[in-house]
Formats: sequence, structure tokens, C-alpha cells
Amino acid sequence: MAKHPDTTDRPAGEGGRTARKRRAILDAGTIAFLRDGYLGASMDEIAQRADVSKQTIYKQFLSKEALFLEIVSGLTNAGSDAVHDDIPALEPDGDLRAFLEDYANRQLTIVLTPRLMQLRRVVIGEVERFPALGKALYESGPKRAMGAMAAAFERLAARGLLRIDDASVAAMHFNWLIMSQPLNQAMLLGDAGIPEPDALRRHAAQAVGVFLAAFGNRQA
Repeated sequence: MAKHPDTTDRPAGEGGRTARKRRAILDAGTIAFLRDGYLGASMDEIAQRADVSKQTIYKQFLSKEALFLEIVSGLTNAGSDAVHDDIPALEPDGDLRAFLEDYANRQLTIVLTPRLMQLRRVVIGEVERFPALGKALYESGPKRAMGAMAAAFERLAARGLLRIDDASVAAMHFNWLIMSQPLNQAMLLGDAGIPEPDALRRHAAQAVGVFLAAFGNRQA
């Protein structure tokens, strides 16, 4: 009987070792790219930090750009997972304002971290040379966020809790009411510009108030 192609002549444990090496390369690459930028990051240093050869890196990722692209996608997807996965539905007798404030504060708290802000700055600096990096960050980050929000708003509108004609437009407004000022501060002022948790909660509450003034169903 022919062997399965994934296991043919593969020594026991090889798959686990390969996965560990790949994880070590991604971790080492994340440190180097966020600290030194794309051009400044050294593949020799990444190999040394990951305790692998450069040949092993290129076998796994083909190019420096491919490695950075996977790091960008991985970090932004992880952030999006933390914001949008496992959010409980609003209970029938739940408080819509409190629900939206929790959602807004969750997004602010997770997105406005030093690591994700460093990543965003590096990608923006390289987007002209490597547009795939910007596309990966946009699709895994803002685009995914607004898609999840739009779906949530459609469900709330179907229950008569929101008045919206276009859920995507409502999601765009919600996203930028939440993210605008805190994101600008964090991007332009560095880690010191990331607001404190109490300030983020106040901003989330104010942004939700503006959103509900425009889209809330006053009859609900």
C-alpha cells in the first residue's frame, strides 16, 4: 500500500520540529522588523535569534518580503480575532448602549497596543515599495473589523434596536468615531501617545453616544 504523501519517509517528530522552527523564525522576525523596520531588519540576525540557518528561513518563507507579509497577517488577524470572535449576542433585555460601549472599548484596548502600532507604522513606511503589506494589514484589520461590525448592526437593526439603511456605512461611522483620535495619537506620538484605559473608556462612551444619536431607534 502506498504511503500518504505527508508522511512518506518523514522521521518521527519532523513535523513538530518544522513547526517549532517556523514559530521561532516568526518570533525572531517580529522582533527585528518592529525594532528596525523592513529595510533595517537583518536576515542574519533573524536566523541567529531563531537558531536556524538562513537557508532554513528561505525554505520556509521564500523571501524577506514573504516573511514580513506573514508576520503582518498573523499579528493583525490575531488582533481581529481577539476583538471580534466570541463576542456574546445582546440579550433580549440587554442594554444596547452598554453593549456597544463594551465593543468599542474592546477594540480600542486591543488595537492600541505598542506592538500593533509599531507594525502599522512600519507597514505604512513600506507600502509604496510593497503594497501587498498594506493590503494584508487593511484586509486583516480595518476591513475585517467593519465587516464584523456591519453584520452585528444588521442583527441589531432586525431587532428594531438600530435605524440603518446601509450596515456597511453605519459600521464605517462607528469604526471612525471610535478609532480616530486615539489612533492618530498612538500613530504620531508613539507609545506615550496611547491613551490610558480610563481615557479609552470615556472616549468609547462618547463615541457610542454620537453613534446612537444618529442610528439609534428612539422607539426601542
